[in-house]
Amino acid sequence: MNHATTMTLGKISRPKLSRDGRTMVISIPISFRRQGGRKRVVTPAGAPAWAPPPPQSNNALVKALVRAHRRRNMLESNLFTTVRELAKAEKINESYLCRVLRLTLLSRALTEAILNGLQPEGLDLAQLLKCIPVEWDKQAAISKK
Repeated sequence: MNHATTMTLGKISRPKLSRDGRTMVISIPISFRRQGGRKRVVTPAGAPAWAPPPPQSNNALVKALVRAHRRRNMLESNLFTTVRELAKAEKINESYLCRVLRLTLLSRALTEAILNGLQPEGLDLAQLLKCIPVEWDKQAAISKK
């Protein structure tokens, strides 16, 4: 026997600004339905269902990661014998190239997160180039911040 109970809250109204101007109150009609011990939030009839925004990949991070792996492959395939030669051929600063090459040491989990746009909030290229621990367990701690 399935008993469903519904509780509806709120009515559509315009956003209201508090007297101090620091808080906005938005009323959203919502109904809770209890079915078999579960709670479901149901949007009003005719309203589009809400979904979280899709992940946004950080293009600078993705580009740097791809370039780092490409350049590492160039070194490993003996296309260039030294980092200095590669930096000169790529027309970039040698120390910058060395910092970018460290991106190839990122853990698989962190690399996949970056490529899928699921990198930790606030993680950017400057932060990665500045301090990347080599140990993957320490990288996991960064990715959870």
